Amino acid sequence: MVRPDGSIRFIYDRGHPVLDSNGVVYRFVGIATDVTARTVTENALREREQLLESILDNTTAVIYVKDKDGRLLRVNRQYEKIFGLTRDQILGKTDYDLFPKDKADLWRANDLKILECCSGGCPQEFEEVVPQSDGLHTYISMKFPIYDAAGKPRGVGGVSTDITERKRTEAALLLEVTNVLVSNLEVRKLFTAISATIRQVVAHDFASLALFDPGSGKLRVQRLTSPETHQPTFTDVLLPIDESPSGWVFKLREPVVLNRMDMSLFPPAAMQRAELLKHWLRMGVKSACWVPLIHAGSTLGVLVVASFQEDAFPDEKVRLLIQVANQVAVALDNALAFRQIADAMDRLEQQKLYLEDELKTEYNFEEIIGESAPLKRVLKQVETVAPTDATALILGETGTGKELIARAIHNLSPRRERTFVKLNCAAVPSGLLESELFGHERGAFTGAIARKIGRLELAHGGTLLLDEIGDIPLELQPKLLRALQEKEFERLGSTRTIPVDMRLIAATNRDLSQMVKDGLFRRDLFYRLSVFPITLPPLRERKDDIPLLVHYFLQKHAQRSDKPIKSIPPEVMQALVHWSWPGNVRELENLIERAVILSQGSELRVPLSELKAMDQNPAPSSNGSTLEEIEREHIIQVLRETKGVVGGPHGAAAILGLKRTTLNFKMRKLGITREEI
Repeated sequence: MVRPDGSIRFIYDRGHPVLDSNGVVYRFVGIATDVTARTVTENALREREQLLESILDNTTAVIYVKDKDGRLLRVNRQYEKIFGLTRDQILGKTDYDLFPKDKADLWRANDLKILECCSGGCPQEFEEVVPQSDGLHTYISMKFPIYDAAGKPRGVGGVSTDITERKRTEAALLLEVTNVLVSNLEVRKLFTAISATIRQVVAHDFASLALFDPGSGKLRVQRLTSPETHQPTFTDVLLPIDESPSGWVFKLREPVVLNRMDMSLFPPAAMQRAELLKHWLRMGVKSACWVPLIHAGSTLGVLVVASFQEDAFPDEKVRLLIQVANQVAVALDNALAFRQIADAMDRLEQQKLYLEDELKTEYNFEEIIGESAPLKRVLKQVETVAPTDATALILGETGTGKELIARAIHNLSPRRERTFVKLNCAAVPSGLLESELFGHERGAFTGAIARKIGRLELAHGGTLLLDEIGDIPLELQPKLLRALQEKEFERLGSTRTIPVDMRLIAATNRDLSQMVKDGLFRRDLFYRLSVFPITLPPLRERKDDIPLLVHYFLQKHAQRSDKPIKSIPPEVMQALVHWSWPGNVRELENLIERAVILSQGSELRVPLSELKAMDQNPAPSSNGSTLEEIEREHIIQVLRETKGVVGGPHGAAAILGLKRTTLNFKMRKLGITREEI
């Protein structure tokens, strides 16, 4: 009714007729009730129901409600649309009535999971594949329990969103990521590709890789991007696994996401070495994500991304980042394997070149010749130390056969099947010695046009002989000591640590203990080298071996020169035995070779006049003289005999048993000038 003031009231009339004794209606009794408030409420509820129904029917999500037994109580228009059914065909039915059994079994199992955990009211997400008229579609279904007035579960509600296109886009993106990553087998190029890939997947301000380093047992951080340049950087940082968030995730093998930087989620121990994370916090980082890199059951490291924005890593981005991390792990494993193969191939190629060069080298003698007591003592020491991996230090005058003893140790050791590598430290200019020992990367210094494998790396698994160890520059000795103690080193121009397993043999004709006193040789390196010293006797102390050596060298060079020399005059042999041989076995062989060249018949003609001339001009006494001074005088004396001729078959280098370049280097080092010759 409309009141006089124009307002509308809703009246509910209820009445009944009153009959007289004849059954005739003579009056009407009624009650009028004002139901305006109730009517307004009912209309509002009806409008809300219509609005809710309109919203549910016009959303692109699939919405449904089921009872405890799985019967559908309510569905929206999108549900009808995707399955091509009407509400009359759907309501009151179960999934088993409408869909194939395998799909119905899966969906019913998901519903039961919701009902089982309904005491906590826990919604859960499920990825479900739904058959539709145009093919299979993938949905993310958020399911939750529905309660009655008593708080008991009476059914399950669900909201499903079609993510088919998103999945296709992600698949295409992951395929592109895979193609980019697997096409980069060089590690540094791969880092650049990873940086670009992550930026394409998820927006971020910082990114880094923390890769496990087997050599140190720590995580080596490779910073990929920074907010200043968004360009990859490669500064190495080592993180202890037990004292860093990345190490904690590495051991946990599960992603960790902080959309609010609450550090209390990490154990206190994991925050002890969190310098990188603390730096990010100082820069204003608000959220971060750590994802382990796992491949073939092994954890290679951790991918870390961070952002200045809060909530920068929602669940769908984290899921995609995990998939990218899996591809990164595969690419890293391939790149590391490729690098190992490339390094092995480089090492084999360098070993091949080295061994080819060794084959061209003429050794002073191929076998240890002699039966004297001093030599037998040395051979007994060789037999003792060879089976071990101990460092041997071979001491002795020049020409006593230090390299031969080193080869004997190698040949009697368990490493005999691997490479024997030698380096004469005195024959290499000091500026190039570090490169010879440790190798270098391309561009490490002027003239480094290609990567070079050092002698330490060439000797991996085998034996390295460092001849003339006393000539290593003082500034290079600490790096050599570290390589020997830690069994690892870095090439020049590289920060990558290379593990090395090799046995070291050092040799010298210098007095290392005196050099230590004079401050010319590091004491700690001297102790590291002199684990098992072997002192070779000079030839003048093993005169009994001289006849054996003379006959051996005669046979060797006569056969090479194709000369039928069979005998040696007794007076010649006597002169050879009594000569002091300052150049030791090397000098003896050179003299015999020269005698073979000069001999015309079957009898060896030795130029004894040379020995007599040297007797008349004896070499300076070693009393009070250093080995370097003795070596200098001996080289000057030989140069005078050859009238200053260094090279050639009759030059000073051939007589001294040295290469021409080696002799030139020694002359410069010892300060020998033309005026002294």
